[in-house]
Amino acid sequence: MVKVSRSGFHAWSGRGESRWVREHRSLDAQIRAEYETSKKRSGSYKIAKVLQQKGAAVSRTRVARRMKEMGLRSKVKGKFQVTTDSKHTGPVAPNLLNRQFTVDTPNQVWVSDITYLWTKSGWAYLTVFLDLFSRMVVGWAVSSSLSHEAVVRALWRAVGRRNPGPGLMIHSDRGVQYACGEFRAAVQQLGFIQSMSRKGDCWDNAVAESFFRTLKTEWYYGNSLFDVGHVEKELFEYIERFYNGQRLHATLGYLTPVQFEALAKVKCA
Repeated sequence: MVKVSRSGFHAWSGRGESRWVREHRSLDAQIRAEYETSKKRSGSYKIAKVLQQKGAAVSRTRVARRMKEMGLRSKVKGKFQVTTDSKHTGPVAPNLLNRQFTVDTPNQVWVSDITYLWTKSGWAYLTVFLDLFSRMVVGWAVSSSLSHEAVVRALWRAVGRRNPGPGLMIHSDRGVQYACGEFRAAVQQLGFIQSMSRKGDCWDNAVAESFFRTLKTEWYYGNSLFDVGHVEKELFEYIERFYNGQRLHATLGYLTPVQFEALAKVKCA
């Protein structure tokens, strides 16, 4: 009926899969593995970059096509909202950073911000400090309130981790947590310089806000959190293992913060 000889059919059926089919199957497995490793956070561009770094000759368009065929897509971004209160009578530092978000060395500028996370036990608040050089989260703390203690705690954690010298710039918004006496005293004690965004201008602290947007997209949305302790446990996995150690950053030439800093040390040497 299909005009194929008996011998031709038997020859075809005994050949097995072609090399193209095997490569196709292998690529699909690699794509799915990277997708699941990122906990469904990575899209075709980053997965293609990871595979290329591992030696695979694959284009982003091919990865995107295979992901579409397999029904794989990165998580959808949500909106970012500001939580800090800038309506206070505390002193306001000048905007010394002035949107200069690219720096040449580590521990030259840290940016900080606070965001909220809903749990089944109420609100939890996350404070982070990021090094502008590598976008690495160098210090963070979670609290059940918006008091300044968590901000100060996150700062000291960052200091303990990085041991920066005097002259480091700390940039934040005008939130009362950054204008209070305890935080300013810690900054002065360490010999740091304080910088604050202009009133109502979120773009002056765009890197910190971008981090929270990424965190909520890749980790928070769709995640069921029970309390502050659960938030801290889950954030350790996201921040320390994934964001700092595994997540590729376009700003860093598609390296992780850990890789970028390691490479910088090699170049300096």
